[in-house]
Amino acid sequence: MSKINKKKIISELKYVYSENNTLSIIFQNNELLLGVTGEFNNNLKELEKITETSLYSRGNSILVKSTSEKNNIVKNAIQFLTEQYLNNGTIEKKDIISSISKFMINQNNNSEKKIEYIIKTPKKSVIPRSERQKDYVRALKESDIIISAGPAGTGKTFLAVAVALTMLLEKKIERIILSRPAVEAGERLGFLPGDMREKVDPYLRPLYDSLYDLLDFEKIQKKIEIGDIEIAPLAFMRGRTLKNSFAILDEAQNATDTQIKMFLTRIGENSKIVINGDPSQIDLPNKSLSGLNRSKKLLGHLNEISVVDFDHKDVVRHPLVSKIVKAYSDKSAEE
Repeated sequence: MSKINKKKIISELKYVYSENNTLSIIFQNNELLLGVTGEFNNNLKELEKITETSLYSRGNSILVKSTSEKNNIVKNAIQFLTEQYLNNGTIEKKDIISSISKFMINQNNNSEKKIEYIIKTPKKSVIPRSERQKDYVRALKESDIIISAGPAGTGKTFLAVAVALTMLLEKKIERIILSRPAVEAGERLGFLPGDMREKVDPYLRPLYDSLYDLLDFEKIQKKIEIGDIEIAPLAFMRGRTLKNSFAILDEAQNATDTQIKMFLTRIGENSKIVINGDPSQIDLPNKSLSGLNRSKKLLGHLNEISVVDFDHKDVVRHPLVSKIVKAYSDKSAEE
């Protein structure tokens, strides 16, 4: 559907309130209604469980029975899921969870403001799921250097790759460089089969996964072959100057102070550098050697550098991941 048709369909959603705290959300397009409710109404069932409301599909309507406050939350969630379906042609479980997040139900955030943060890639539209993710996307677009720290699942790498890929496709940059320290998480590189590239590829696999989620496999492979996208261990970055590039250092908690300084000083004309890491998952033999937190302290005051700290509330994977991260964080604080 064209942008005009999408806006028209969204505007044609009707909301009818009854005296018994029942809200009817009426769809003018039955195909869209089916996409939002899901097969066997599975999306509604999931939304019903999360919001602790009663939801029913009746004809061309979704009925919501709860308090006026919760009805309003579900109303905003349904509108968000409608937009999500129109943009991507599908609704995932994480979208349902995100649809009731504070960012999406905050009345101060109107549709126009949300559009500003949508990252449109060939395969999907990527939408920030929390206030910090929104701040992070803004920083990725406006700052020369971005340092982010936080637990797994908060979108640090995925959002950075999405912004970088968009800039590459729009020809605002000439190259994306994705890098990671090749540090073992309890294993040894020497015991892995193959040559050096085959040994380090497992450490770089999450970067490939993010790319393949945003652009077709064949197109990604082609861009890697011609050098538009480069994926390399951190050790390979020494001595280079990165011009017209978007460089991302992932898993930076496993980089030493010297290595992070080396990576940051690669920045050249019309380039951005992103440093991402999780301070709670340091795999270095001596954890005090990690340079991630020190880089935040040393450089956070510079206007050209943005520092974004995520926590368990920003986790957008399975809801259990947020609970696991919080449990470990609380335990560490007690020890």
